[in-house]
Amino acid sequence: MEPLGLHHVAINVADLDAAVDFYVGMLGFGLRSDRPDLGLGGAWFDVGGQQVHLVEGPVPRAQGQHLAVQVASVDDAVAELRRRGITVSDPMLVGPNRQAFLEDPSGNGIELHEVGTALS
Repeated sequence: MEPLGLHHVAINVADLDAAVDFYVGMLGFGLRSDRPDLGLGGAWFDVGGQQVHLVEGPVPRAQGQHLAVQVASVDDAVAELRRRGITVSDPMLVGPNRQAFLEDPSGNGIELHEVGTALS
């Protein structure tokens, strides 16, 4: 097998309406309209050329799993989310990259990830 790329990631959410409002309104994900009836609640999003799928169901206990979203500036993203009342960790340096963390309304971890550049 030769993987060609990552098509989507699916995460469980307890309240689909609250999750859709959060991912669209707070994180700017694009809601897709082509999700078929799969017999369970859910939503599909476009995110920078990839997809995130939400599934309405029991949310697993947090054990480090998270969704990482690449942003141009962690500082700008953190400031914007905090202005909107979202709790976000202070940005930290990890190698050449910067990261900050928050949770969606169901407690799923979300990493904001800024790819670092070589120092001059």
